[in-house]
Amino acid sequence: MDPTAAEVAEADRQFAEWMRSNLARAADHFGVQVDGEPVFGWRLRSISSPTNGPDGRRWLRVVSEQIQWADGDWWTGNTDANTITSIRKPHVLDVLEWEIPEVRRQRAELMTHVPGRRCSDTDALRAEVELPSAWWGELHRSLDVIRATPTTRMRKDEPAIHTAVHDALGLSIEVREWETVHGDLHWANLLQPEFGILDWELWGRGPVGTDAASLYCYSLLAPRTAATVWGVFADVLDIPTGTTALLYVAARLLRRVDMGDHPELAIPLRRLVDELAP
Repeated sequence: MDPTAAEVAEADRQFAEWMRSNLARAADHFGVQVDGEPVFGWRLRSISSPTNGPDGRRWLRVVSEQIQWADGDWWTGNTDANTITSIRKPHVLDVLEWEIPEVRRQRAELMTHVPGRRCSDTDALRAEVELPSAWWGELHRSLDVIRATPTTRMRKDEPAIHTAVHDALGLSIEVREWETVHGDLHWANLLQPEFGILDWELWGRGPVGTDAASLYCYSLLAPRTAATVWGVFADVLDIPTGTTALLYVAARLLRRVDMGDHPELAIPLRRLVDELAP
């Protein structure tokens, strides 16, 4: 029997309270005090908050995962991203892990605090955003830095990409060129008024143009901003490798739509695929 909405809501409430206790445990370990209402990540799998302590303002994040999935590149992504130093981004200062045996593992990361506000409270932009040309220039420069960063990390390998695109779109694509990508570039991971990029769990090798394609697809509900993204990254998007990246990202986001996330993106994403499909 499927759980009722009330049962799901109660389970989510209990899990959120448990995540708050994880945040408190990590804060106590690091000797900092949570300062502000915590922010929950996708499906409550993470909880974050600014903190204060002897060394000043910091950011504390705790992610929880079933033990069989708490491994691999994504698990250490934020810490691994410390090797990228010429971008305005958090730097992981300390890490704590603990687990409920055979059930869940938790990873707490104490980071530098990057001041600013998120460009959107949601991944998909639902209203036009006004940003100066200098902000867009810094975004382009930052993606160039990421692109040139050597790594053995993988955002998603070619067989998985082929499967994702075929299952979601019924198409076959060939990834001809690869580069290092942030891997989850959306509007809730970008800061203003001073530029910054958050959430480095998923960075690694991906199809050329993945980040620009991701931001464009997440902008489709705000046509003027989407046009700006395209204009800034026309050198990346308006070429064959850009088409491949757009189809890959569209397939990934449509999978998220099927899971119940940002359903309003379904129609514009399908329209984009129709325009791009060979």
